[in-house]
Amino acid sequence: MQPLTLTKRVWLLLFLAVIAFYYYGLGHMPFVGPDEPRYAEVAREMFLRGDLVTPTLGGHTWFEKPPLLYWMMMASFRLFGVSEWAARLGPALSGLLTVFAVFWAGRRVCRSSIEPQLTGLAPWSAIITASTLGIIVFSRGVDFDIVATMTTAWALSFFLVSELEENEKRRRRFLFGFYVFIGLSLLTKGLIGLIIPFSVVGLYQLVRRQFPARSVLLTFGWGLPLAFAVASTWYVPVILKHGWPFIDEFFIQHHFARYLSNKYRHPQPFYFYLLILIPLSLPWTAFLIEGLVKVRRWRLRSTDSVDRLRVFALAWLLMPLAFFSFSGSKLPGYILPVLPAGALIAGERLTKFLSGDRDGLWAMRITGALFGMFAILGSVYVVRYGSLSLKCVAMIGVPLIITGPACIFWTHRKTFSALLVTCATFLALIVALNCGVTSFATRESMRDLIQLANARGYGSAPVHALHQIDRSAEFYAAGRVVYAADGEPVRFESALDILEAARKTGAPILVIVPIEYIYQLTGLPSARIEVVGNNGKLALVAVASQ
Repeated sequence: MQPLTLTKRVWLLLFLAVIAFYYYGLGHMPFVGPDEPRYAEVAREMFLRGDLVTPTLGGHTWFEKPPLLYWMMMASFRLFGVSEWAARLGPALSGLLTVFAVFWAGRRVCRSSIEPQLTGLAPWSAIITASTLGIIVFSRGVDFDIVATMTTAWALSFFLVSELEENEKRRRRFLFGFYVFIGLSLLTKGLIGLIIPFSVVGLYQLVRRQFPARSVLLTFGWGLPLAFAVASTWYVPVILKHGWPFIDEFFIQHHFARYLSNKYRHPQPFYFYLLILIPLSLPWTAFLIEGLVKVRRWRLRSTDSVDRLRVFALAWLLMPLAFFSFSGSKLPGYILPVLPAGALIAGERLTKFLSGDRDGLWAMRITGALFGMFAILGSVYVVRYGSLSLKCVAMIGVPLIITGPACIFWTHRKTFSALLVTCATFLALIVALNCGVTSFATRESMRDLIQLANARGYGSAPVHALHQIDRSAEFYAAGRVVYAADGEPVRFESALDILEAARKTGAPILVIVPIEYIYQLTGLPSARIEVVGNNGKLALVAVASQ
């Protein structure tokens, strides 16, 4: 068997394993956090109505986000039924498509490069993308940011490849893809889908001190209308149907007010994203940093395809970081679209290291040290706070402990070390998913408590909140959560108000309450109380007036 054939088969097996990993266990966890259950419920309500235009939550219009993720979930619900697995199928697919965008861009770059050391750039950059912590985590949840990362990655990959293409007809085809994916980005995250790609392209041209080619400028005449035509499949009907209320909530509140103010209470310091990029890029952060350190050696105006890739990936990394650093509202997922660029930069350095460049030696050793550190500190933390069994700790820690010394001391086995980092990351995360993440998520969700209440005969009882709202109830008790006129779930601050609500209902109601406030309900006069259960943070209590 020829070595080249063996290499291709190894890569094929590795990519098949990546696909299996991304789809494994998507339905193990209940929906958690404030966003997952609400996004899934919006999609379910649209699906049940057969409505592709109007997002609603609890029957109230909900114009926070565009519809692409909802449409993906609606398609999954139709094919597989309504479930956590079906809802997360689209984000997982988006993560995989991001990996393939990086692979495709890297492959096209290598075809025309004069640097023989970088023949493995495409597969290694793709593997880095697939095993990057930020991509993995966001691909396993119902989230818009991973979908936006996918559409942005394909848009910018199409533009980069068009820059390398000398045939005008093929270049126009690639630019066609660029504009189509800008349109899809507009359907994913709104105006950001237009701002980020064009700002990246602009910075790339500026750094290279190069004015865009006339043929590229001429594409604006048909490209922008094409992007807007793709986006208009939703924006036109939703504006015609809802008018100013949509424009105000979607554009003014959730675009401009979110960016220019702290209205949505997500303040962070200006340098927040520089810090958050470090964990999001694990376990390849050291190679990304090494790549950025090498910027001063880059040939910024060279016409070689790899040199162009370096500059383009740098612009792709810096523009979203800079843009969102000025935002009044900062969440980690906002900069997720920079991770494919980081993977290309890290992939270029890793590929050179595997080809004999000793400059990457320290990056591999730091990567090994990080694995060892996480194994030790993680084990100490878990054992001290008792959140996992010793068996689970050992199963998670063993691949990390093996990988650490291997990367530090077996630097002559470069390819083995790189594959070990990848496999250890996947293995540790799979074990963590089965051992600890699912039980943690169960403690953060009301799913099991609501199912228990349904089994006890409270399946039609309205759901209220005392002192604290839990968003997972909006999915698991859909149609029963009581909403105020503004579309937010009703939250009472007095147990007497709960009793009055039970009297008006004339039947038992369910109350979500922090466990430290259960006594306020059990002490109510003229009330019949049943504590259904608690998840360690919140309790579900049935209240009926006597």
